[in-house]
Amino acid sequence: MEEELQPEYGPKWSDQRVERMLGTLVVFIVGLLLALIVVVVINGWPSFAHNGLSWFGPGGNVDDQLSAISQSAETGAGYIYTFHAWPLIWSTILICGGAVVLGLVTALFISVFLTEFAPAWMSNLLRPVVRFLASVPSVIYGLLGVLVLVPFIGNHLITEHQKASVAGIISLTGYSLIAAVIVLTIMIAPLMVSIFTDALSSVKPGWLEGSLALGVNRWRTIWKIGVRAARPAIVAGTVLALARAIGESVMLAMISGSTAFAPNPADGLIFIYEPSRPLAPTIVKSVDQLSSPPAKATLFAIATFLLFSGAMFSLAGALTRRAMNKYGAA
Repeated sequence: MEEELQPEYGPKWSDQRVERMLGTLVVFIVGLLLALIVVVVINGWPSFAHNGLSWFGPGGNVDDQLSAISQSAETGAGYIYTFHAWPLIWSTILICGGAVVLGLVTALFISVFLTEFAPAWMSNLLRPVVRFLASVPSVIYGLLGVLVLVPFIGNHLITEHQKASVAGIISLTGYSLIAAVIVLTIMIAPLMVSIFTDALSSVKPGWLEGSLALGVNRWRTIWKIGVRAARPAIVAGTVLALARAIGESVMLAMISGSTAFAPNPADGLIFIYEPSRPLAPTIVKSVDQLSSPPAKATLFAIATFLLFSGAMFSLAGALTRRAMNKYGAA
């Protein structure tokens, strides 16, 4: 009878086979990732080698430089690699940095509301909606921005005086820095809300109940205990949103103005209405130039910079989460 009740286990070699299969799969994925990095870096190295540190600095019009680089392959007079990416880098910092900061603040307050203050029926209704919004293709956000936000900015927020003041330098049409920041914020905020709400919901109820039992009000309890305990997940969600923002290309190519211009804060309020173009949309805009060897090297150099930036942000996020866990964050 005891032998009949004992569970039947498969042969030991079957577990070993599954372990080897999973290990092989992991090695294959890691190898594929490393191969991707190597290919991108090797193809982009001629651009870095020719320009040195000046690749990251200012100097000249980026669109003119890309045109000269592409055409140099047809003249037979030698390849041109001269490229200064600072306007693209500055635009990426402004748009992605602004969107992540606004998204972090907005998503955090929305997450606290959904977790602690919203009625159960409202929270149960809104959470799937937020997850759906996080999965909407970026081109749809870009289309809505082109049809609604850009005309509103161009027709109602930008004055004729502002348009005339920079008419000889740039055209203010509504395709602008502020439009890109707003649409990108709307695009990444649902992703952050989804991660933040799960993190806040996983905080141990006893911690919150103990604070409430001591007479601390509900808002201070969730802010000082709930949010503090969820900090590692908040950092992870912010880094993930930042990585998506840096790599976004189609939507930003539609909204930001697709002009390699570096908005200058010294221009005053008008600076938020100036068009610009980050790094990722530049690759999309110039993808038809890949047949030119120097242009191909330049675009792969941009891709290398994006890969390196994403890796550094991920590493910084991991170190920050480790430090928070070390000092008691959940």
